[in-house]
Amino acid sequence: MADTSHGTGGVSFDSKKRSWPNELNIFFALIVIVCLFEVAGQLLPYMKGQSMLFDFNTNRDGTILNMARLKIMILQVAIIGIISLGVTQVIILGGIDLSSGPLVGAAAMVVMSFAQTELVNGNPNPKAVFGEWAFDLPVMIPILVGLAFGAFIGAINGGLIAYTRIPPFIATLGMFLICRGIAQWWTRGKPVSFPTDSFASLGSGMMPVVWFGGLAFIFHFILKYTVYGKHTYAIGSNEDAARMSGINIKRHKVLVYVIASMLAATAAIVLSSKNLTAQSGMGQFYELFAIAMAVIGGVSLTGGRGSIIGTVLGACVFGVIQSGFTYVKLDAFYQLMAMGTIIISAVVLDQWRQNSSSR
Repeated sequence: MADTSHGTGGVSFDSKKRSWPNELNIFFALIVIVCLFEVAGQLLPYMKGQSMLFDFNTNRDGTILNMARLKIMILQVAIIGIISLGVTQVIILGGIDLSSGPLVGAAAMVVMSFAQTELVNGNPNPKAVFGEWAFDLPVMIPILVGLAFGAFIGAINGGLIAYTRIPPFIATLGMFLICRGIAQWWTRGKPVSFPTDSFASLGSGMMPVVWFGGLAFIFHFILKYTVYGKHTYAIGSNEDAARMSGINIKRHKVLVYVIASMLAATAAIVLSSKNLTAQSGMGQFYELFAIAMAVIGGVSLTGGRGSIIGTVLGACVFGVIQSGFTYVKLDAFYQLMAMGTIIISAVVLDQWRQNSSSR
Protein backbone atom coordinates (compact mmCIF):
# COMPACT_ATOMS: atom_id res chain seq x y z
CA MET A 1 0.00 0.00 0.00
CA ALA A 2 1.26 3.47 -0.88
CA ASP A 3 2.16 5.81 1.95
CA THR A 4 -0.45 8.52 2.37
CA SER A 5 -0.82 11.48 4.68
CA HIS A 6 -4.07 13.17 5.52
CA GLY A 7 -4.54 16.91 5.34
CA THR A 8 -7.44 19.27 5.78
CA GLY A 9 -10.78 17.56 5.33
CA GLY A 10 -9.21 14.12 5.30
CA VAL A 11 -7.80 14.51 1.76
CA SER A 12 -5.08 11.95 1.20
CA PHE A 13 -1.87 12.45 -0.72
CA ASP A 14 -0.12 9.60 -2.49
CA SER A 15 3.56 10.43 -3.04
CA LYS A 16 3.81 7.80 -5.80
CA LYS A 17 1.34 9.77 -7.91
CA ARG A 18 3.47 12.87 -7.81
CA SER A 19 4.44 13.77 -11.40
CA TRP A 20 7.50 15.51 -12.77
CA PRO A 21 7.20 19.07 -14.05
CA ASN A 22 6.05 19.09 -17.65
CA GLU A 23 9.08 21.20 -18.58
CA LEU A 24 11.34 18.34 -17.51
CA ASN A 25 9.53 15.97 -19.85
CA ILE A 26 10.04 18.41 -22.72
CA PHE A 27 13.74 18.70 -21.87
CA PHE A 28 14.13 14.92 -21.97
CA ALA A 29 12.24 14.85 -25.28
CA LEU A 30 14.70 17.43 -26.62
CA ILE A 31 17.65 15.21 -25.65
CA VAL A 32 16.01 12.16 -27.25
CA ILE A 33 15.38 14.05 -30.52
CA VAL A 34 19.01 15.22 -30.65
CA CYS A 35 20.18 11.63 -30.08
CA LEU A 36 17.91 10.34 -32.86
CA PHE A 37 19.37 12.79 -35.36
CA GLU A 38 22.90 11.92 -34.22
CA VAL A 39 22.15 8.22 -34.76
CA ALA A 40 20.64 8.99 -38.17
CA GLY A 41 23.85 10.77 -39.13
CA GLN A 42 25.82 7.65 -38.30
CA LEU A 43 23.48 5.09 -39.89
CA LEU A 44 22.29 6.74 -43.09
CA PRO A 45 24.78 5.79 -45.85
CA TYR A 46 24.74 9.17 -47.60
CA MET A 47 25.52 11.02 -44.35
CA LYS A 48 28.98 9.38 -44.15
CA GLY A 49 29.14 9.45 -40.36
CA GLN A 50 28.48 13.17 -39.94
CA SER A 51 27.41 14.65 -36.62
CA MET A 52 24.72 17.30 -36.23
CA LEU A 53 25.99 19.06 -33.11
CA PHE A 54 29.61 17.95 -32.82
CA ASP A 55 32.73 18.64 -34.84
CA PHE A 56 35.39 16.10 -33.85
CA ASN A 57 37.73 16.65 -36.79
CA THR A 58 38.50 20.36 -36.89
CA ASN A 59 37.94 21.24 -33.21
CA ARG A 60 37.33 24.88 -34.08
CA ASP A 61 36.63 27.55 -31.43
CA GLY A 62 38.30 25.39 -28.81
CA THR A 63 35.28 23.08 -28.46
CA ILE A 64 34.00 19.88 -29.99
CA LEU A 65 30.61 21.46 -30.60
CA ASN A 66 29.65 22.55 -34.10
CA MET A 67 29.21 26.20 -33.11
CA ALA A 68 28.22 27.35 -36.60
CA ARG A 69 25.26 24.95 -36.71
CA LEU A 70 24.28 25.78 -33.12
CA LYS A 71 24.24 29.51 -33.88
CA ILE A 72 22.10 28.98 -36.98
CA MET A 73 19.76 26.71 -35.03
CA ILE A 74 19.27 29.25 -32.25
CA LEU A 75 18.96 32.23 -34.58
CA GLN A 76 16.30 30.62 -36.75
CA VAL A 77 13.93 30.18 -33.78
CA ALA A 78 14.75 33.36 -31.82
CA ILE A 79 12.50 35.75 -33.76
CA ILE A 80 9.54 33.37 -33.94
CA GLY A 81 10.27 32.61 -30.30
CA ILE A 82 9.57 36.24 -29.41
CA ILE A 83 6.13 35.87 -31.03
CA SER A 84 5.56 32.59 -29.19
CA LEU A 85 5.93 34.37 -25.84
CA GLY A 86 2.83 36.43 -26.63
CA VAL A 87 1.00 33.50 -28.21
CA THR A 88 1.65 31.50 -25.02
CA GLN A 89 -0.14 34.11 -22.91
CA VAL A 90 -3.08 34.25 -25.32
CA ILE A 91 -3.50 30.46 -25.30
CA ILE A 92 -3.21 30.27 -21.50
CA LEU A 93 -5.98 32.88 -21.43
CA GLY A 94 -8.13 30.48 -23.45
CA GLY A 95 -7.80 32.31 -26.78
CA ILE A 96 -5.87 32.05 -30.02
CA ASP A 97 -4.03 34.59 -32.18
CA LEU A 98 -3.70 33.98 -35.92
CA SER A 99 -2.75 37.56 -36.77
CA SER A 100 0.81 37.59 -35.39
CA GLY A 101 2.49 36.44 -38.63
CA PRO A 102 0.97 39.09 -40.94
CA LEU A 103 1.41 41.64 -38.14
CA VAL A 104 5.15 41.02 -38.38
CA GLY A 105 5.07 41.91 -42.08
CA ALA A 106 2.93 45.02 -41.58
CA ALA A 107 4.89 46.26 -38.56
CA ALA A 108 8.21 45.69 -40.34
CA MET A 109 7.08 47.86 -43.27
CA VAL A 110 5.89 50.64 -40.97
CA VAL A 111 8.96 50.51 -38.72
CA MET A 112 11.50 50.50 -41.53
CA SER A 113 9.82 53.57 -43.04
CA PHE A 114 10.89 55.54 -39.96
CA ALA A 115 14.34 53.95 -39.69
CA GLN A 116 15.80 54.92 -43.06
CA THR A 117 19.02 56.79 -43.61
CA GLU A 118 19.18 59.75 -45.99
CA LEU A 119 22.29 58.81 -47.98
CA VAL A 120 23.35 55.44 -49.37
CA ASN A 121 26.96 55.46 -50.62
CA GLY A 122 26.72 59.23 -50.90
CA ASN A 123 23.54 59.13 -52.99
CA PRO A 124 19.92 59.82 -51.96
CA ASN A 125 18.14 56.80 -50.54
CA PRO A 126 16.50 55.04 -53.53
CA LYS A 127 13.96 53.28 -51.28
CA ALA A 128 12.77 56.39 -49.44
CA VAL A 129 9.14 56.25 -48.28
CA PHE A 130 8.75 59.69 -46.72
CA GLY A 131 10.51 63.01 -47.09
CA GLU A 132 13.58 64.45 -45.38
CA TRP A 133 11.81 64.69 -42.01
CA ALA A 134 11.81 60.88 -41.73
CA PHE A 135 15.53 60.36 -42.41
CA ASP A 136 18.12 59.51 -39.74
CA LEU A 137 15.64 59.66 -36.86
CA PRO A 138 16.72 58.55 -33.37
CA VAL A 139 16.42 54.78 -33.06
CA MET A 140 13.73 55.07 -30.37
CA ILE A 141 11.27 56.62 -32.84
CA PRO A 142 10.89 53.58 -35.15
CA ILE A 143 10.84 51.33 -32.09
CA LEU A 144 8.02 53.31 -30.47
CA VAL A 145 6.14 53.54 -33.76
CA GLY A 146 6.34 49.76 -34.17
CA LEU A 147 5.24 49.05 -30.60
CA ALA A 148 2.38 51.54 -30.90
CA PHE A 149 1.25 49.89 -34.14
CA GLY A 150 1.34 46.49 -32.45
CA ALA A 151 -0.60 47.79 -29.44
CA PHE A 152 -3.24 49.27 -31.78
CA ILE A 153 -3.74 45.94 -33.58
CA GLY A 154 -3.81 44.07 -30.27
CA ALA A 155 -6.39 46.46 -28.83
CA ILE A 156 -8.66 45.82 -31.82
CA ASN A 157 -8.24 42.05 -31.44
CA GLY A 158 -8.85 42.13 -27.71
CA GLY A 159 -11.72 44.59 -27.98
CA LEU A 160 -13.54 42.51 -30.56
CA ILE A 161 -13.10 39.33 -28.53
CA ALA A 162 -13.92 40.85 -25.13
CA TYR A 163 -16.74 43.26 -25.97
CA THR A 164 -18.47 41.73 -29.00
CA ARG A 165 -17.78 38.10 -27.95
CA ILE A 166 -16.59 37.19 -31.43
CA PRO A 167 -14.70 33.87 -31.26
CA PRO A 168 -10.94 34.55 -31.08
CA PHE A 169 -10.37 32.38 -34.15
CA ILE A 170 -12.65 34.57 -36.30
CA ALA A 171 -11.49 37.92 -34.90
CA THR A 172 -7.78 37.18 -35.37
CA LEU A 173 -8.35 35.51 -38.74
CA GLY A 174 -9.96 38.74 -39.95
CA MET A 175 -7.01 40.71 -38.57
CA PHE A 176 -4.70 38.24 -40.33
CA LEU A 177 -6.09 39.44 -43.67
CA ILE A 178 -6.16 43.10 -42.63
CA CYS A 179 -2.49 43.10 -41.59
CA ARG A 180 -1.40 41.31 -44.74
CA GLY A 181 -3.30 43.93 -46.73
CA ILE A 182 -1.67 46.78 -44.77
CA ALA A 183 1.77 45.31 -45.46
CA GLN A 184 1.10 45.24 -49.21
CA TRP A 185 -0.64 48.64 -49.29
CA TRP A 186 1.99 50.56 -47.33
CA THR A 187 4.42 50.87 -50.27
CA ARG A 188 2.36 49.10 -52.92
CA GLY A 189 4.36 45.93 -52.33
CA LYS A 190 7.80 47.53 -52.73
CA PRO A 191 10.47 46.64 -50.14
CA VAL A 192 11.75 49.27 -47.71
CA SER A 193 15.50 49.21 -47.16
CA PHE A 194 18.65 51.05 -46.01
CA PRO A 195 18.16 51.62 -42.26
CA THR A 196 20.40 53.70 -40.03
CA ASP A 197 23.36 52.03 -38.37
CA SER A 198 21.79 52.35 -34.92
CA PHE A 199 18.64 50.57 -36.07
CA ALA A 200 20.62 47.88 -37.90
CA SER A 201 22.49 47.08 -34.68
CA LEU A 202 19.25 45.92 -33.00
CA GLY A 203 19.25 42.65 -34.95
CA SER A 204 22.92 42.20 -35.77
CA GLY A 205 24.88 39.10 -34.81
CA MET A 206 23.31 37.18 -31.93
CA MET A 207 21.12 40.07 -30.79
CA PRO A 208 17.86 38.25 -31.75
CA VAL A 209 18.79 35.55 -29.23
CA VAL A 210 19.50 38.20 -26.59
CA TRP A 211 16.09 39.79 -27.18
CA PHE A 212 14.36 36.40 -27.02
CA GLY A 213 16.16 35.35 -23.84
CA GLY A 214 15.61 38.68 -22.10
CA LEU A 215 11.91 38.85 -22.95
CA ALA A 216 11.43 35.20 -21.97
CA PHE A 217 12.95 35.91 -18.54
CA ILE A 218 10.76 38.99 -18.04
CA PHE A 219 7.49 37.29 -18.99
CA HIS A 220 8.34 34.14 -17.03
CA PHE A 221 8.60 36.34 -13.95
CA ILE A 222 5.42 38.27 -14.83
CA LEU A 223 3.32 35.15 -15.43
CA LYS A 224 4.56 33.35 -12.34
CA TYR A 225 4.78 36.07 -9.72
CA THR A 226 2.42 38.92 -10.60
CA VAL A 227 -1.33 39.53 -10.42
CA TYR A 228 -1.37 39.74 -14.22
CA GLY A 229 -0.16 36.16 -14.46
CA LYS A 230 -2.55 34.85 -11.82
CA HIS A 231 -5.50 36.50 -13.59
CA THR A 232 -4.40 35.07 -16.95
CA TYR A 233 -4.31 31.52 -15.59
CA ALA A 234 -7.57 32.01 -13.70
CA ILE A 235 -9.49 33.20 -16.77
CA GLY A 236 -8.08 30.39 -18.90
CA SER A 237 -8.96 27.76 -16.29
CA ASN A 238 -12.52 28.90 -15.58
CA GLU A 239 -13.74 32.24 -16.93
CA ASP A 240 -17.01 32.19 -14.97
CA ALA A 241 -15.22 31.52 -11.70
CA ALA A 242 -12.70 34.26 -12.47
CA ARG A 243 -15.55 36.72 -13.12
CA MET A 244 -17.25 35.80 -9.84
CA SER A 245 -13.96 36.34 -7.99
CA GLY A 246 -13.92 39.97 -9.15
CA ILE A 247 -11.48 39.85 -12.08
CA ASN A 248 -12.25 42.34 -14.85
CA ILE A 249 -12.38 39.76 -17.64
CA LYS A 250 -12.86 42.14 -20.55
CA ARG A 251 -10.08 44.52 -19.59
CA HIS A 252 -7.65 41.67 -18.97
CA LYS A 253 -8.38 40.04 -22.32
CA VAL A 254 -7.66 43.31 -24.11
CA LEU A 255 -4.42 43.68 -22.14
CA VAL A 256 -3.22 40.16 -23.02
CA TYR A 257 -3.88 40.65 -26.73
CA VAL A 258 -2.17 44.05 -26.66
CA ILE A 259 0.94 42.50 -25.08
CA ALA A 260 0.92 39.62 -27.59
CA SER A 261 0.71 42.01 -30.54
CA MET A 262 3.44 44.22 -29.12
CA LEU A 263 5.69 41.16 -28.88
CA ALA A 264 4.91 40.38 -32.53
CA ALA A 265 5.83 43.98 -33.38
CA THR A 266 9.07 43.54 -31.41
CA ALA A 267 9.83 40.49 -33.54
CA ALA A 268 9.19 42.63 -36.63
CA ILE A 269 11.65 45.26 -35.39
CA VAL A 270 14.36 42.65 -34.77
CA LEU A 271 13.68 40.83 -38.06
CA SER A 272 13.76 43.96 -40.24
CA SER A 273 16.91 45.11 -38.44
CA LYS A 274 18.56 41.73 -38.96
CA ASN A 275 17.67 41.61 -42.67
CA LEU A 276 18.33 45.35 -43.24
CA THR A 277 15.09 45.45 -45.21
CA ALA A 278 11.34 45.03 -44.80
CA GLN A 279 9.09 43.21 -47.25
CA SER A 280 5.33 42.74 -47.25
CA GLY A 281 5.69 38.94 -47.33
CA MET A 282 7.60 38.78 -44.05
CA GLY A 283 6.13 36.64 -41.28
CA GLN A 284 4.60 33.97 -43.48
CA PHE A 285 3.59 30.95 -41.35
CA TYR A 286 5.11 32.63 -38.26
CA GLU A 287 1.79 32.53 -36.40
CA LEU A 288 1.53 28.76 -36.94
CA PHE A 289 5.14 28.13 -35.96
CA ALA A 290 4.68 30.24 -32.80
CA ILE A 291 1.58 28.25 -31.85
CA ALA A 292 3.51 25.04 -32.55
CA MET A 293 6.32 26.11 -30.20
CA ALA A 294 3.80 26.82 -27.44
CA VAL A 295 1.93 23.53 -27.95
CA ILE A 296 5.13 21.48 -28.11
CA GLY A 297 6.15 23.28 -24.92
CA GLY A 298 3.10 21.96 -23.08
CA VAL A 299 0.70 24.91 -23.33
CA SER A 300 -2.84 23.54 -23.31
CA LEU A 301 -5.07 24.72 -26.17
CA THR A 302 -8.02 24.63 -23.77
CA GLY A 303 -6.36 27.33 -21.65
CA GLY A 304 -5.24 27.62 -18.06
CA ARG A 305 -2.03 25.64 -18.32
CA GLY A 306 1.45 26.25 -19.68
CA SER A 307 4.59 28.23 -18.96
CA ILE A 308 7.16 30.45 -20.61
CA ILE A 309 9.92 27.95 -19.74
CA GLY A 310 7.94 25.26 -21.54
CA THR A 311 7.56 27.49 -24.59
CA VAL A 312 11.29 28.24 -24.66
CA LEU A 313 11.99 24.50 -24.54
CA GLY A 314 9.34 24.03 -27.23
CA ALA A 315 11.19 26.56 -29.37
CA CYS A 316 14.40 24.59 -28.85
CA VAL A 317 12.65 21.36 -29.85
CA PHE A 318 11.21 23.11 -32.91
CA GLY A 319 14.64 24.44 -33.87
CA VAL A 320 16.34 21.07 -33.43
CA ILE A 321 13.68 19.31 -35.51
CA GLN A 322 13.83 21.95 -38.26
CA SER A 323 17.63 21.94 -38.35
CA GLY A 324 17.73 18.15 -38.04
CA PHE A 325 15.50 17.65 -41.06
CA THR A 326 17.80 19.89 -43.07
CA TYR A 327 20.80 18.03 -41.65
CA VAL A 328 19.51 14.65 -42.91
CA LYS A 329 18.67 16.30 -46.25
CA LEU A 330 14.91 15.84 -46.01
CA ASP A 331 13.08 17.69 -48.79
CA ALA A 332 11.14 20.81 -47.82
CA PHE A 333 7.71 19.35 -48.54
CA TYR A 334 8.47 16.34 -46.34
CA GLN A 335 9.60 18.73 -43.61
CA LEU A 336 6.23 20.51 -43.65
CA MET A 337 4.37 17.21 -43.47
CA ALA A 338 6.57 16.01 -40.62
CA MET A 339 6.14 19.27 -38.68
CA GLY A 340 2.37 19.05 -39.11
CA THR A 341 2.43 15.49 -37.78
CA ILE A 342 4.48 16.57 -34.78
CA ILE A 343 2.06 19.40 -33.95
CA ILE A 344 -0.96 17.08 -34.17
CA SER A 345 0.84 14.52 -32.00
CA ALA A 346 1.60 17.19 -29.39
CA VAL A 347 -2.08 18.20 -29.24
CA VAL A 348 -3.20 14.55 -29.01
CA LEU A 349 -0.73 13.99 -26.18
CA ASP A 350 -2.04 17.10 -24.40
CA GLN A 351 -5.63 15.86 -24.68
CA TRP A 352 -4.65 12.41 -23.40
CA ARG A 353 -2.81 13.98 -20.47
CA GLN A 354 -5.83 16.10 -19.56
CA ASN A 355 -8.20 13.14 -19.77
CA SER A 356 -5.86 11.11 -17.56
CA SER A 357 -5.75 13.93 -15.01
CA SER A 358 -9.53 14.16 -14.99
CA ARG A 359 -9.87 10.43 -14.35
